[in-house]
This record gives sequence, structure tokens and C-alpha cells, in this order.
Amino acid sequence: MLEYSMFERLPYRSQREALKREGTLIARRQVNGYTILLYILEHTFVEVWTGTEAEVVTTFKKSSNAMAVLEPYIEAMESVDWLGENEV
Repeated sequence: MLEYSMFERLPYRSQREALKREGTLIARRQVNGYTILLYILEHTFVEVWTGTEAEVVTTFKKSSNAMAVLEPYIEAMESVDWLGENEV
């Protein structure tokens, strides 16, 4: 498994490939024309912002509060039918 310290040194394209291969997508949201995907990679949150003209990979400090990172995603996560039990 790729350690986060190695991930952050990779070129952008390799980071995206590593996220697809070894990261876990946990949430998605939309903001001002951007689709933002939230991944976990080696106990670290990683966001990928994708718009019509740009794509940016960002990370959070290890000391970041997990609830603060997840808060913007909660509304979108509540509408997901995770177990086929929720009415959407």
C-alpha cells in the first residue's frame, strides 16, 4: 500500500491513478460548478476538485478534525441509499 508521504511527492497524474487504485471514495458534492470527491488514503483525507477547465488534488493536515472535513458532505451523504432502505 502506498504511504501518504510517498503519495504527496507523486506528480499530479500519478496521484490521481493512486487514488483510483488505493484510495477509498467516501463522499461527493457539488460547489460552484466543481465536482468534489472526498477520498481516504492511508488515514488521510484527500479531495479532488474537478471543473470544466481544471482539476486539483488537495489534502488536509493530519491534525484536521474529521467531522470538520466531513461536514460539507453530510447533506449529500444523507440522500444516498446506502442499504436500499432510505427513500430518495
